[in-house]
Amino acid sequence: MSDWFSDIKSKFILNFVSENRWKYLTDGLKVTLIVTFFAVLLGIVIGALIAIVRSTYDKNYSVMRKGFKKTLLAVFNFLCKVYLTVIRGTPVIVQLMIMYYVIFATSNNKILVAVLAFGINSGAYVAEIIRSGIMSIDKGQFEAGRSLGFNYAQTMRYIIIPQAFKNVLPALGNEFIVLLKETSVSGYVALEDLTKGGDIIRGRTYSAFMPLLAVAAIYLVIVMIISKIITIGEKRLRQSER
Repeated sequence: MSDWFSDIKSKFILNFVSENRWKYLTDGLKVTLIVTFFAVLLGIVIGALIAIVRSTYDKNYSVMRKGFKKTLLAVFNFLCKVYLTVIRGTPVIVQLMIMYYVIFATSNNKILVAVLAFGINSGAYVAEIIRSGIMSIDKGQFEAGRSLGFNYAQTMRYIIIPQAFKNVLPALGNEFIVLLKETSVSGYVALEDLTKGGDIIRGRTYSAFMPLLAVAAIYLVIVMIISKIITIGEKRLRQSER
């Protein structure tokens, strides 16, 4: 037993203490959190805009009068459907590599490229989540907005979107968790995120167990924290409805 503990101790020192290799994990964690945070914000903005266009088309297109507004809505809806089809139909790692090696081939800002790639990818899934929330709102809520003197945009902003957000919060939380784990492929464009940090340690020490176990444990802890925050948010939203 003592030999086993001494072996574990020596491997721990080799992988994390020697040459301050633990910094690969902390620096990588910082990059992962930065990319995830800004990609989530970008994904929510893109997703909300697309969801509003798609839901407006589904609810109002058939009753709209012919004219410029109806044509413009049809064009925007078509572009949104193309975006959703392309993004959801191709792997995120391919999108990341196209973004880095083709679109931003001359850029050295790897974090920005990763944020754009993951944010645009997430936006496609967030769009469908929010759209489902908007479509679940009763038509009477739109009529209530009109009775208060709101136009369509004001009704969406003050009445529909807040209710839809409450309905889709768990799904948005799950998308946030998925996005966090998807950032682990950032190493394909030489971005030193958390997973890449663990892989660098493995390459230096020729010991895979401890660095990869540490990476997995860190991801697990972050996901548990996010899940707890989402649960607390759901409870508060339910209490506010009473």
